[in-house]
Amino acid sequence: MVTTERESREHGSIIAVELGQEKAMTDPADLEDAPDGGIQAWLVAIGGCCVFFSALGFANAFGVFEEYYLTHQLSGQSPDKVAWIGSVAVFLQLLSGSIGGPLFDRYGAWVIRPAAVLYVFAIMMTSLCEEYWQFMLAQGVLMGSVMGFLQFPAMAAVSQFFNKKRAAALGLVIAGSSLGGVVMPIALSKMLNGTSIGFGWSVRIIGFILIPLLCFSCLVITSRLPQRTTTFFIWKAFEEPRFVLLTLSLFFMLLGAFTPLFYIPTYAVSKGVDATFASYLLAIINAASTFGRVIPGVLADKFGRLNIFAFGGFFSGIVIFCWSKVETTAALVVYSIAIGFATGTIISGGSVAFTECTKDPRDLGTYIGMGMGLSAFAALIGPPVNGILITRYGGFWEVSIFSGVMVLVGGVLALVTKATTPKGVLGRI
Repeated sequence: MVTTERESREHGSIIAVELGQEKAMTDPADLEDAPDGGIQAWLVAIGGCCVFFSALGFANAFGVFEEYYLTHQLSGQSPDKVAWIGSVAVFLQLLSGSIGGPLFDRYGAWVIRPAAVLYVFAIMMTSLCEEYWQFMLAQGVLMGSVMGFLQFPAMAAVSQFFNKKRAAALGLVIAGSSLGGVVMPIALSKMLNGTSIGFGWSVRIIGFILIPLLCFSCLVITSRLPQRTTTFFIWKAFEEPRFVLLTLSLFFMLLGAFTPLFYIPTYAVSKGVDATFASYLLAIINAASTFGRVIPGVLADKFGRLNIFAFGGFFSGIVIFCWSKVETTAALVVYSIAIGFATGTIISGGSVAFTECTKDPRDLGTYIGMGMGLSAFAALIGPPVNGILITRYGGFWEVSIFSGVMVLVGGVLALVTKATTPKGVLGRI
């Protein structure tokens, strides 16, 4: 009987398409349940991991670039001005996700393929840069814009294949950025500071390494569900308190969460640490954030996705408050582990939290893209504001207070978001 009903429903859908009409299957209850495993599902997850390794992993290495630029090509520029390059890239990768997510929901995984080509092109163009405006256009504008069309379709694709294990799967995917953030800072620092290869070929070698990973991602990432055929953006989301509060929560968290990734190497050098070892601190942060993204992801499926997201905000804010008290090399290593694990929950936790805003899996890419795209403005202004604080006060105490307070505010808003759910503030959600 069940088989007959399913065949009838599929037959009706085919007739509707042949008549040029929109599919009759609009109720999320009519969609097949996510497999939550299997070869294809895990291949999609691994492909997404490769995307984040290549894209956000490269962005996580910006601290190495900033420290190098300030002593080489852009030695005459202030730290806050150089930080704008990385901020623009982070901002645009999240903002372009507000387009990349809906494009995936409407047209499927093909969006990733031209984006992968343009991303490699942006890396190669960065290797040729010598002036500030050139770095801004190649590494800031072009690379940042393209990353959103890689990462957000990858997250949406994985979300379609997983439901009960969604937080764990997305944690695995986004952990790819942490692995990339371990490999690339070490490789770049070694090539830039320990060899005679030079800046151009150091960056190009990274680009050549990423090509096969992106090719694999383009082959395995696919859409499981029929494309959404309604409006491009889902404007009714702005009438939902849960979506609005989550967006505000992530906005405040991002104001401070990226600060350590931008300034830990600079801070370490100011404390007398060798520039090469200072760059390794970024690798330590990203290695720790691997566990900060996977472990909370597993726990989120058990204890609640909003609970873990709020916990990440509180934990990160407290750790950032302690930044200016770190003085020795050993303390810097321990602190890098702590801040990496703490902030690792924010990006993965935020993307998973937005999946609580809709019951229709065909809308996941749009909700994730819109929410994180709007939050991107925080990533644009956060690091430069902190750079101004460093330039004006000559230290990092003000930076730690500003960033810590902003992240804590985001944690409070994440907790308030739970009040909009049927289970309430104390519920496991």
